[in-house]
Amino acid sequence: MIVTIDGPAGTGKSTVARRLAKELNFDFLDTGAMYRMLALKALRQGTDFDSSDALAELAEQTSVDFEEGVPMLDGEPVGREIRTSEVSRAASFVARIPEVRQILVEWQRNYADGRDIVCEGRDQGTVAFPIAECKFFLTASPDERARRRLSDLEDQGISANYDDLLQEQIERDERDLNRPVSPLKAAEDAMTIDTTELSVVDVIEQLRGIVQQRMSQSA
Repeated sequence: MIVTIDGPAGTGKSTVARRLAKELNFDFLDTGAMYRMLALKALRQGTDFDSSDALAELAEQTSVDFEEGVPMLDGEPVGREIRTSEVSRAASFVARIPEVRQILVEWQRNYADGRDIVCEGRDQGTVAFPIAECKFFLTASPDERARRRLSDLEDQGISANYDDLLQEQIERDERDLNRPVSPLKAAEDAMTIDTTELSVVDVIEQLRGIVQQRMSQSA
């Protein structure tokens, strides 16, 4: 079974997806980490972010994987390196390149093939896995999303400014919502859940109940 969880940054989808997968004994796929890993490599190599060809060529030459949940870029663990604000901004530019998205969607489908898996991102239910059995779209207020992002960075020992994060989030949302390929939106058959006033546990319980009901129906 494939479960997709889409939504903008700061809605809790990564945390929810990871914990939901663990509770269901499913594998977990952090697609955002894939884009971040490619963005990190592009920054390191000084790749021109305005060149679609250069970014697509870089993607073709890149290996990404996960070892016990740790993002691996060409065999190097980069869990901390891909969570900076600089990489976040770069990843949103990388993600707007159609040729790059096509390559990464193939990565995602290959990784999910034959697995019970929870996938999270921005186009999982609409593009990567349109026939997924369970689709969710998480939302939250802009203020709450920025606050969560600040808390996550502080927990990692990374200093950040709330106002800067809120502005970056607004700009990223604008890019994600209006990009011509795979724009951020809920799949027509996805269940939308506002997490602003919900705890992570509340969201997981709600999603787990739905997934288990679907599993019993298909058994």
